Amino acid sequence: MTASVPHQGASPDEPRPPEDRRHVIRRRALTLLIIVLLIGVPAGYLVISAAQSRDSGKDKEKKYSATGLTAGWPSRVQRRVYQVPIQPYSDHVAYYETNNWKTSRLYVQFRTSNEGLKRFIAQVGADTDDLERGEIAINSRDRRIVGWELTGPGPWLGFVRERKNPTPTLDIVVNRSNPRHPMVYVVSRTTP
Repeated sequence: MTASVPHQGASPDEPRPPEDRRHVIRRRALTLLIIVLLIGVPAGYLVISAAQSRDSGKDKEKKYSATGLTAGWPSRVQRRVYQVPIQPYSDHVAYYETNNWKTSRLYVQFRTSNEGLKRFIAQVGADTDDLERGEIAINSRDRRIVGWELTGPGPWLGFVRERKNPTPTLDIVVNRSNPRHPMVYVVSRTTP
């Protein structure tokens, strides 16, 4: 009797039959897709993120390196924090904010109506009788920072609305040269 030898697979030394062309193309496409997903997508994300970050930094640099007033309304948060209730329908609105470790200030100017001035003064907890004729309540340092001259035809009126920290103190000056549309200048300062 002869013993039968079980059939073994092809020897590693034997050459393999050539791969089917479709299989080769599919395998290469899958390899390329994996490379793109693992390397290309994160790299693309980093490039886009870096560009956005750089642009954001440039915008902030322009905003914070500016000196003087910026035309437009301060944000609602700024108006609330500094307690400067600019009246609706005001025009010639401009502002500037400074911050340091000791004191934060918001400089605001706006032109309003006589009724708007009354409401503004009431909302800061005062009365129009508190406005003193000839009183330039904003000091020269603060005027210089934003370029306010506060000279010329008047009458000029003003007062300081002092409040205990952290509630802001308001230095207010009003130019009544236009009897129907007073121009209001405010410096709101708070010390943390």
